[in-house]
Amino acid sequence: MKTDKLIKIIKLGRFQFIFGGFLYFCLGAFFAVLLNAEFALNKFLLGYAIFFTAHLSMHYSNDYFDMEADKHGKTSQFAGGSGILIENPELKNFSKWFSITLLSLSLIFAAVFVAIFSYSIWFFLFVVFGNLLAWFYAAPPIKLSYNGLGELATIFIGFMMPGMGYLTLMGTINMSFVIFSIPLLLYQLLFITAVQIPDMEGDKLGGKITWIVKKGRIFGFKTIAVAGSLATFSFIILSITNLYPIIINFKVIAFLSIIPLAFAILSYLKKSEDRITATKLVNQNLSSLILFLAITNCYFVYLIV
Repeated sequence: MKTDKLIKIIKLGRFQFIFGGFLYFCLGAFFAVLLNAEFALNKFLLGYAIFFTAHLSMHYSNDYFDMEADKHGKTSQFAGGSGILIENPELKNFSKWFSITLLSLSLIFAAVFVAIFSYSIWFFLFVVFGNLLAWFYAAPPIKLSYNGLGELATIFIGFMMPGMGYLTLMGTINMSFVIFSIPLLLYQLLFITAVQIPDMEGDKLGGKITWIVKKGRIFGFKTIAVAGSLATFSFIILSITNLYPIIINFKVIAFLSIIPLAFAILSYLKKSEDRITATKLVNQNLSSLILFLAITNCYFVYLIV
């Protein structure tokens, strides 16, 4: 395989999002350890292999099924697809079958995980559901993002991604994690709203039914500010409860959440219908979210060691 072709295939995977997914997975896994789950490296690595192949599969399938819609848009750091298939349509079939291969690997890894570690069948079903949700985000016949359900699916992925890390080490999803996931769901609302803002015109021409297509960019920036505010408020509430071990200081996490909150509020104050200006604000929002997740993971590791 020529180097140029290999680089294009890698770009199809949109690894900036893969890194974000890794941070979410780690957040769930480290949270489980802080709640007295044993950290087992073999579980962690195989669990992430399940998640990684599923997450990567989603990017290849989305670019494949969104190809016609993406022709109407423009690629940016976090929006508009990878743009690779538009410029290199000969890779279209590869993208589809590579996605299917990765999805299959995810399910195989999940079956192996259940067999090796004697986990419940619910672990496998959790993985199956996550893969189906990712596949049908853009794939027919469901096509969630074309039928007004893309936002809800993505918000729920805010539960699935850290949930996979938590489930890998804890062996179950319990109420402790469900409550912890609430601000993470809000961050996924921030995320999906942000990535749709630059794509408004292209999504409309491509037949997608998104909140931004229906209500516009200004509504999107309002939603980002509300989601960021509610996420910080959620962490503040957690900091004044006795739900979790005293070692986890949610005041620290609430303080760290000011990073994405500040950019969320700033983007609302600077809100613009202009695509170029709006895209810059979106990039700042998503970069700040990634920074928050990275620092929070570091905080959890500090508490563990």
